[in-house]
Amino acid sequence: MSNFKVPADLRYTREHEWARRDGDTIVIGITDYAQDALGDITFLELPEVGRSLAAAETFGVVESVKTYSDLYAPIAGEVVETNVAAVDDPAAINTDPYSVWLIRIAPSDAASFDGLMSAAEYDALVDSVG
Repeated sequence: MSNFKVPADLRYTREHEWARRDGDTIVIGITDYAQDALGDITFLELPEVGRSLAAAETFGVVESVKTYSDLYAPIAGEVVETNVAAVDDPAAINTDPYSVWLIRIAPSDAASFDGLMSAAEYDALVDSVG
């Protein structure tokens, strides 16, 4: 069991994004493990509303004082909202990465959400790398 928060009600990717179903949309952010690995987050680049994303496609960049990392779409869909507050204050991700979402998408195939990693699977992945 890792030392990182891994909420049981979310789904996860191997690239350390989390996803939460919210009505007909999927809300996406980065995990506690990702924000810890990045360090102090200083910049966030997110896509335009209306952009269509393929599963695993790069949709933005998160930068920190240490490094930068691409952000990957957990599932395919259209960006219906970006979190402007997160762009204006990217350091908030370091405080609570599960309350600071990045984008909201309308999924092309809602069932693909169920194919993402469970909290237990993600926790095991983080344990194996860290």
